[in-house]
Amino acid sequence: MSDAFPAAGPADGPLSADARPYDALLLLSFGGPEGPDDVVPFLENVTRGRGIPRERLAEVGEHYFQFGGVSPINDQCRRLLEAVREEFSATAVDLPVYWGNRNWKPYLTDTLREMVHDGRRRVLTLVTSAYASYSGCRQYRENLAEALEALGTEGLELPRVDKLRHYFNHPGFIEPVADGVVAALAQLPPGVRDGARLAFTTHSIPVSAADTSGPPPSHGDGGAYVAQHLDAARLVAEAVRERTGVDREWELVYQSRSGPPQIPWLEPDICDHLESLRDKGAPAAVMVPVGFVSDHMEVLYDLDTEAAAKAAGLGLPVARSATVGTDPRFTAAIRELVLERAALERGARPERCAMGMLGPSHDVCPVGCCPARAPKPAAAGADSPFP
Repeated sequence: MSDAFPAAGPADGPLSADARPYDALLLLSFGGPEGPDDVVPFLENVTRGRGIPRERLAEVGEHYFQFGGVSPINDQCRRLLEAVREEFSATAVDLPVYWGNRNWKPYLTDTLREMVHDGRRRVLTLVTSAYASYSGCRQYRENLAEALEALGTEGLELPRVDKLRHYFNHPGFIEPVADGVVAALAQLPPGVRDGARLAFTTHSIPVSAADTSGPPPSHGDGGAYVAQHLDAARLVAEAVRERTGVDREWELVYQSRSGPPQIPWLEPDICDHLESLRDKGAPAAVMVPVGFVSDHMEVLYDLDTEAAAKAAGLGLPVARSATVGTDPRFTAAIRELVLERAALERGARPERCAMGMLGPSHDVCPVGCCPARAPKPAAAGADSPFP
């Protein structure tokens, strides 16, 4: 994968707590409704421009209504925001942390406006998606560009906005996931525990989007999206083997498909996979939501509700492992990624921590990376219209 920074010699040494030239970190997430009255307006934001009738959105919103109309994602972002602030404070990193969403309050544009009024001029962005894809990276960059353009029409001085690299293979992400799998295995009956399969799950996306995910050299069958998930799953499976002494079979499967049936999406679906495991005689399974940072609605409904019910109907014992959430190793990884990028911007050569076969991801998205469905400007990339 290409980098905006030239390859250099050995690392300069341990990271310092110096976050310069950045003067703020922006936590950028998807957003979610926080009450029944929010559900349909939230879904209108998510699907804007697609012409979906309001009554159809109300049907789609049933998943949220089953949980009182509240998505857990905003509370999870609040906890992550506080955890990162505490991590920075404990390690003498002098960097304020803000939070904005794509689809619900606090909206990204409002947060960036606040940052400008606070005098922030160099903003580093952490997106709550660990992998390369249009919906997990490029679309957030498009949202950043839209927000900056809106602030420009208000006559505000625009900050420079950068984005942290993908962190799917950082040990601070992999190790908590592996520990979560070990804990989930312990929930299974002892007689089926050693034979349990690992089903690594992530959000299904259109095959065409997967094939063009990541920088152009990675485009092809599944693109960077599938390759990165496979590498992360392999790392977790290896760590679980080391912790338990059992070499388990595993597969990467998908969930939460939402597109029209005539468009190919990544398969197999988790529910179909559970049925296949039963037919093959697997004694049990652990569902591992490796594609998600926190236990938001698509984990609570698609896995804990829908897939769990499918498994119960099949008579297949299952457990679901935890996401990284606010694990201290993950918040420490965020700090390391921030300081790494800051050091790179200052011309240093920090160690870039990554596990697995793919190595550290690019720091600046190159031209052609996760291309848009329709040409739209995107910030924080080599083709950004903003300095």
